Amino acid sequence: MSYGPHRYRVRHVTRYTYDDVLEACYNRGLLQPRETPTQRVLASDVVATPPSDLMASHLDYFGNHSLYLETREPTTELTVAATSVVEVNWPEPDLAGLDAWTVAGAAAELAASLDAVELAEFTLPSPLVAIGTKVHAYAASELRPERPLGEALAALLHRIHDDFGYRQGTTSVRTTLAELLELRQGVCQDFAHLAVGCLRSVGLPARYVSGYLETAPAPGKEKLQGADATHAWASVLTPRGDWLDLDPTNDHFADSRYIVTAWGRDFSDVSPLRGVVFTEAATSDLVVEVDVDPLPLD
Repeated sequence: MSYGPHRYRVRHVTRYTYDDVLEACYNRGLLQPRETPTQRVLASDVVATPPSDLMASHLDYFGNHSLYLETREPTTELTVAATSVVEVNWPEPDLAGLDAWTVAGAAAELAASLDAVELAEFTLPSPLVAIGTKVHAYAASELRPERPLGEALAALLHRIHDDFGYRQGTTSVRTTLAELLELRQGVCQDFAHLAVGCLRSVGLPARYVSGYLETAPAPGKEKLQGADATHAWASVLTPRGDWLDLDPTNDHFADSRYIVTAWGRDFSDVSPLRGVVFTEAATSDLVVEVDVDPLPLD
């Protein structure tokens, strides 16, 4: 675990290549980190090559920085490079304090105190988080109504990490939670969706968080340029009014190595880059390179 202030430079490069001319493309991206109670954005810039004919930004429904890029210059390669400098300072989670509530008590208190729309946004099923009988059954093993809340959240975190293997290529954005529970393997996106579904199934508001995680190379190895990746985890609203972020992929709560880009109901709300292209190309290739580099504090 790593708490206290940390500063990072994050570079996220997305490169599309086509076997024929790309006539035009229209993209929407969530590539710039957002301000949060644990994070300050010191600088952020997005550059497209070829240059965008139109670039506009706004805050989306969830308060994320949404960027529109329109390119009408014919090309066979499109690159979008986002560079940000952020300072993060996550507090250590107070699980013992959360044990003052049971799972059922926390859900009841939140249901009574939250605005009905806000409650519905993060407790009802969403496009990629269907809460069926299998999800209810899986959640019930750890999120029992009478269990102390902090203890239950830690148990859910450990359970998902222990029950599932990390393996790329076995799932996609179309993989359902029921299918994931059968496969017992996937990637961070899947495990975040499962944690969100389990929390919602017992009435705890939960959201999907997209961002980055500082990683370290294996002992004796140098860190390779572009070898980092985007990351995803879950966040749950507590009766204290704050959000607690938990990462089942790595079996721990978020600390100051975690950088938040966006949050929403599930991945469909926070895709880093999506859009429409006009081309006669038969094939295309996508390469994503991410670097999360620590910087000295002033």
